[in-house]
Amino acid sequence: MLRGLVATLSLATAALAYDRVCTVVPLGRGQDDGPAINSAFKECSENAAIVLDGYYSVNTLLLNEGLKHVDIILSGTVQYTPDIAYWSPNSLYLSYQNTTTFWFISGDDIHLYGGGTIDGNGQVWYDYFNLTGESGTAGSSTLTFARPVTLTIGNSSNVIVENITQWMAPNWNNLAYQSTNVTYRNLYINSFSYSNAPAKNTDGFNTYRSSYVTITDSIINNDDDCVTLKPNSTNINISNLWCNGSHGISVGSLGQYAGVTDIVANVYVKNITMRYAENGARIKTFGGSPDPNSTSGGGLGYVTNITYEDFYNYDVDEPIVINQCYFTNTTQCEEYPSKMTISDVHYINVTGTSSGAYGDVVVNLVCSEECEDITATGTSLTAPDGQATYICDNVASVGELDFNCTSQSN
Repeated sequence: MLRGLVATLSLATAALAYDRVCTVVPLGRGQDDGPAINSAFKECSENAAIVLDGYYSVNTLLLNEGLKHVDIILSGTVQYTPDIAYWSPNSLYLSYQNTTTFWFISGDDIHLYGGGTIDGNGQVWYDYFNLTGESGTAGSSTLTFARPVTLTIGNSSNVIVENITQWMAPNWNNLAYQSTNVTYRNLYINSFSYSNAPAKNTDGFNTYRSSYVTITDSIINNDDDCVTLKPNSTNINISNLWCNGSHGISVGSLGQYAGVTDIVANVYVKNITMRYAENGARIKTFGGSPDPNSTSGGGLGYVTNITYEDFYNYDVDEPIVINQCYFTNTTQCEEYPSKMTISDVHYINVTGTSSGAYGDVVVNLVCSEECEDITATGTSLTAPDGQATYICDNVASVGELDFNCTSQSN
């Protein structure tokens, strides 16, 4: 078998239930394996398996579209090169928040698994970002400094990603992009920095314009949202996650782009352990804006039918939070409040401890327009000094909360 070429095996030879099996043999010596991987996906794009069982150095965009009934058996390691000069202009641009990606997988009936690793080689990105701060407005990238997403499932249906390790992502680890029926399970995500530069924006899982997404049975160590549900995410199930160092299980951010309608609806979150985090159960929307072309607020839409159940917090700054002035200064937010409405949100058995970062505040529910049908049962949260304060502003259903509310103005 020639190195760097794709081995195409017949069904009889492989003794597997595929029409074709493509095994990618690494070039070695740091040479770019990206073209060989892309060739494998073209050769084995339907009723096939692609085997990635070696160490692959990738310095070429992995753009794998039009797949149908394909298994991707990753038992080796795919490592992206730490080449900012190459990846900034050459990663795939996805428009929302200037997002780009190293690897875009698209099609129907796809299964990615195998116990292998996707290595984002993120340290150089963390260090450079720490010097420049080029992140855009609450976004993942800028047009000049694109920090690619490690893995994007895009324009796809019926996809399972499981039993994979993701290591040191420069940006978000996973993005379900304009897709339906996507399941992530048994992933181990670890985005950390060896230097004093934080691993910024390393969300574990993101969804955008996607529905019927399941995220379950995973461990996430990172420095941003454990899960974040971006605009037009519906029918989402999140369960059995262990999140460390994150910014919470977040609905949003929403309402970022003036005149654009964002929706998040029908979300069920259950059995979460949140440790040493900024937030726990979180909803975040931008405020309003007088600028009709704003990219930092002024959008509209709604959040509805969200449930957080059996959510344990340990040393979390804000275990429960609704923030409708996200990335919006106080003066502007008071004059131009958020146009996003929030309703039908339920907190069941949210327990644990806050860090004391906000004194004795453990719940901070601050709505712009009145939030309706917000309920809480089984709440048991304490601050380090043993006291607990619950902030509630513009919440219509305070009688359905099992704690006594205090106004933010007090």
